[in-house]
Amino acid sequence: MTATDESTEALVARVKAWIDDDPEPGTAGHLRQLWYDVEDAEPDKAAAAEAELRELFRTHLEFGTAGLRGPVGAGPNRMNRAVVRRAAAGIAAWIRAAGTAEHGVVVARDARHRSDDFVADTIEVVAGAGIPVHVLPAPIPTPVLAYAVRHIGVAAGIMVTASHNPAPDNGYKVYDGEGRQIDATQAAAIAEAMAAAGPLARLPISGASNPIIQHHGLEMVDAYLDAIGRVVKPKEGRAPVQVAYTQLHGVGGPVVRRAAHQSGFITLHEVTEQAEADPDFPTVSFPNPEERGALDHLVRTAAFVGAEVAFANDPDADRLAMAVVDPKVGANRDAGAWTPLSGDQLGWLLADHLVRRGDLPEGGVFATTIVSSTLLREIALAAGRGYVETLTGFKWLSRAGTPEHPLILAYEEALGYCIGDTVRDKDGISALLLASEMISDLVEQGLTVWDRLDDLARRFGLHLTGQWSVRLEGGDGAERIAEAMARLRATPPTMIGSRAVAGVSDLAEGAPARGLPPADVVGLALPGARVVVRPSGTEPKLKCYVEVVEAVPPGTDVAGARARAREGLTEITAALPAVLGLD
Repeated sequence: MTATDESTEALVARVKAWIDDDPEPGTAGHLRQLWYDVEDAEPDKAAAAEAELRELFRTHLEFGTAGLRGPVGAGPNRMNRAVVRRAAAGIAAWIRAAGTAEHGVVVARDARHRSDDFVADTIEVVAGAGIPVHVLPAPIPTPVLAYAVRHIGVAAGIMVTASHNPAPDNGYKVYDGEGRQIDATQAAAIAEAMAAAGPLARLPISGASNPIIQHHGLEMVDAYLDAIGRVVKPKEGRAPVQVAYTQLHGVGGPVVRRAAHQSGFITLHEVTEQAEADPDFPTVSFPNPEERGALDHLVRTAAFVGAEVAFANDPDADRLAMAVVDPKVGANRDAGAWTPLSGDQLGWLLADHLVRRGDLPEGGVFATTIVSSTLLREIALAAGRGYVETLTGFKWLSRAGTPEHPLILAYEEALGYCIGDTVRDKDGISALLLASEMISDLVEQGLTVWDRLDDLARRFGLHLTGQWSVRLEGGDGAERIAEAMARLRATPPTMIGSRAVAGVSDLAEGAPARGLPPADVVGLALPGARVVVRPSGTEPKLKCYVEVVEAVPPGTDVAGARARAREGLTEITAALPAVLGLD
């Protein structure tokens, strides 16, 4: 039975049970009013109230690609104090079952709406279970929390953040004792413990003065900055770099300022309108640096100051976007000439920069995901190093390295980068340092980012990536996404645009030969191209990732190959809505 099929009486019974267990008067009151309206209001108002309740109780938030995440509100399908308390109880039970509870947990938050309340609930529940709690200064970037897990030596880390999601959202990222986002097995164990936690009113709650609660100061940020500062190779007389920067109303700015100062070669020019943390994100409609328009203020600042490169962190600073001037369009004081690089392009450039630096560890590996570009494989093999491909998300990428085969660089096309093993998660601040070092080297040599990308195209072929996605909210949206994936599996297309589909790979049962577990992912191979289709793990979206590869024979023009690739990418993406039955 789906939530839509459930009787009104059964739905109301679930609502009443939730209200009885809700520790927050505001959310309990909202649900109570909806329940009254369903039973007593005039028909139209009752129908609207019932529809809202069905959405709030349609499902419960689950640990997806990057933890729990959703709009703040009432009921199991929203982020609220009841959900957070149950999650905290589940984590406490999980580490106790693992025999590591005495090591404690570390907790931090960003500046989202209700993040302070959710941290307070987490501390009360975990400490109430008798488990030591280390609390980082707030607000703070997610990479600092990920680093702190191993630095302190705790059993788990909890970060209250919705990362780059819209302003109404909040979330809950959980890290294991190795400083990695929890994997599917760990998430299942926590979910089982959450379900077994019993009524929330029976959970023991700690007072704020409990001595097992330890509040840390900026010494944790000091340790993090000292550690990530080593991603830049010391060099006498390094060329200075003028950097435009925005934290997109998030929490990365204070740490980035210190990192830039400590580098000795980065001069930071911040976007003043976005330099303060603000959970409403007033200057952007969507605080994701991938979204159209999100970097408008940044490139205007970059043009005004004559910067050599422009960077944006997402609100919790675990992602990095980079924009540079396209000399074919204009000079660096022309805002319209500034062009954002794709996540793949920056990933290639960072990998190439590390190879050119020449200090790669023996046996080291490069890693990316099944939806990112295939070019990283070519770069890794040409450098005589290993290559690992994982499912989407850093809970997988963070496990790509081993003691015998240390991670050199991991990246995903969604602007996430991990350099080495210092932070076992994506880190937009250390990535900013390494990218700035790359720009410094290019400035010294009189070259541009575009020169480097052209060189990679000549060596390995012109790789061009793009994406088509559709956002489908609510229960109907989830059903349409599931139907599209089922249709794709049952009757895969024979053609996409003018290209024949040469092969279909379905990861529903996993791909042991590739080291990939089961996942809701379908790949379509085309001549000189590929498409990978998957539902998003953090948003109500169906995503299609497209890559086109054009050879660049010796003596031929890279620009011509790029134009052909763009034509192919445009044709394929235009055909995808019809292919998926979503046109």
